[in-house]
Amino acid sequence: MGQSGSGLRLSALVTMALVAFAANSVLCRMALAGSSTIDPLTFTSVRVGGGALTLAVLVAFRGGLRPLGGSVAGAAALLVYAGPFSYAYVELATGTGALVLFAAVQLTMIGVGLRGGERPRPTEWLGFVLAFGGLVVLVFPGIEAPDPLGALLMAIAGVGWGVYSLLGRKSGGDPTRTTAGNFIRGAIVVVPAALISHGTGHASWDGSGLFLAAASGALASGLGYAIWYAALRDLSATRAGFVQLTVPILAAAAGIVILDEALTLRFAIASVVVLGGVALSIAPKRTVRDSG
Repeated sequence: MGQSGSGLRLSALVTMALVAFAANSVLCRMALAGSSTIDPLTFTSVRVGGGALTLAVLVAFRGGLRPLGGSVAGAAALLVYAGPFSYAYVELATGTGALVLFAAVQLTMIGVGLRGGERPRPTEWLGFVLAFGGLVVLVFPGIEAPDPLGALLMAIAGVGWGVYSLLGRKSGGDPTRTTAGNFIRGAIVVVPAALISHGTGHASWDGSGLFLAAASGALASGLGYAIWYAALRDLSATRAGFVQLTVPILAAAAGIVILDEALTLRFAIASVVVLGGVALSIAPKRTVRDSG
């Protein structure tokens, strides 16, 4: 009963985190590649600052900010992801960006997991290959020769997110407090940088862009990352990497529902392949009991 309850809790946490990541993808696309006007640095500063403010208020109501959770390394990894991601998003086609980002995340997390002694079973590798293949099917029409700088920035963002997730597996204490500390430290760096940029006239935004950045930071990033940190403690590095391959599927589904994008046969096929591959890769290992 205890194991069943723990499994349900982990499944719920992972599902909520992945939905938050997908929402983040949609919000970023609407702000940086849609009709809104906001430059990447302003978007990043509002995103990180909004997450920091939301988490600080939440932690304060739960007992105060002292001692501050998180770490300098966690904040640095957060910024290494969030900053390059915003700049790369305006340089790359959505499909190309997704492939570069998730390839970098997978290489980082799976590589560290293998180096740390994790040995995925053959069925896990098969599930991973199927899921990544499904991702290629999903984004194929949007794949084009990438801008070299944009591809480099997106790869850096993927490594940053992989490192941020790996740090979450090792973090102790309250996941919300840990995430709050990372975001607050990050905001101390990126918000002044954005203000300086505004002062020199190298910034642009409108109300819609600011709103989308704030929603991305406060809800999809701040609260979503806290939930992710809570889930990571019960996931291996490789499995934590595998499950994130569902995010583009969830983001595409959100685009169909929210942005009135077309529901296509390609999306249906890709969804079945990705979700089936991830399910295969994270299926619990069967144990064979000796009947004698």
